[in-house]
Amino acid sequence: MLIVKDIKKKFVRLKKSGEKEEFYADNGISFEAKEGEIVGILGPNGAGKTTLLRMIATLLEPTSGSIELDDLKYPKDAIEIKKKIAYLSGNTKIYPSLTPYEMLKMCATFYGIINGVEKRIKEISELLEMSTFLYNRIENLSTGQTQKVNIARCLIHNPKYYILDEATSGLDIISSQIILDFIKSEKAKGKIILYSTHYMEEAENICDKVILINKGKVIKSGTPNDIKKDTNTTNLRDAFFTLMEDYHAK
Repeated sequence: MLIVKDIKKKFVRLKKSGEKEEFYADNGISFEAKEGEIVGILGPNGAGKTTLLRMIATLLEPTSGSIELDDLKYPKDAIEIKKKIAYLSGNTKIYPSLTPYEMLKMCATFYGIINGVEKRIKEISELLEMSTFLYNRIENLSTGQTQKVNIARCLIHNPKYYILDEATSGLDIISSQIILDFIKSEKAKGKIILYSTHYMEEAENICDKVILINKGKVIKSGTPNDIKKDTNTTNLRDAFFTLMEDYHAK
C-alpha cells in the first residue's frame, strides 16, 4: 500500500526583477493507493504532477510530509523503496547505441538479477511485441518502439509499484493500446499503478480513482464516475474543465 500524507515541495525561483521567490510545486497533497488499483494523477501543465511522482519515486526529497510504501518510509528506506518501484517519465532517455536486448541485460544487472534473465527478456519481448526489433540499435527505432523499450526496462525486476508519467505520449493507437492492456494486466496481478496522462479518455477507461491537481493542490479526487456525478457531466474531460472553471472562479 502507498500512503502519501501532506506532501509539500518548495522551490526557489528568480523573478524578473532578479529577486528570489519561494513557491510550492506541491502543497499539502495526500492520497492512498491500494493493491490492484490504478490511480490517475491528472492536471494541466505546471500543476505539480511530475514533481509529485518524482518524490514518490525517491528522485526528489519532500520539503515536508511523508511517503510510505509497505511500511517503508522515504528517505530512510530509499534503497529498499527503489527495488519495489518502476519509474517512467515522459522524457526518459535511454542509450541510443545499445539494442533493446542489451538494455534489458544491463538493467537486470542493476537490480542484481542473475538467474532467469533470458527467460524474463523473452517474456517481456513477447508481451510488448518487441521481437522484430529486439536486436536493433535503439537510435534506429521509431518513437513507439523506443517507448516500448522504456516500458520494458521497467518490467525487468517485476516491481510492485509502477509510476508512469505520460507512458503513451507520442504513440500510435495500436502501440498505446498494447501499453494500456499491459497496465490492466499488471493491475490484475495486484500491482499498484500511478498513472499520469493528458489523455482524459485513457484515465476514464483504466483508472480506479483519479487525483485532480492544480497549482500544487488537490482540487478533486474520487472514482471517475463519482467525479462525473459530482460535476453533473458525462465524461472526465468535461468534469475536469468544470472543476477548473470552479477553481478559478473562487
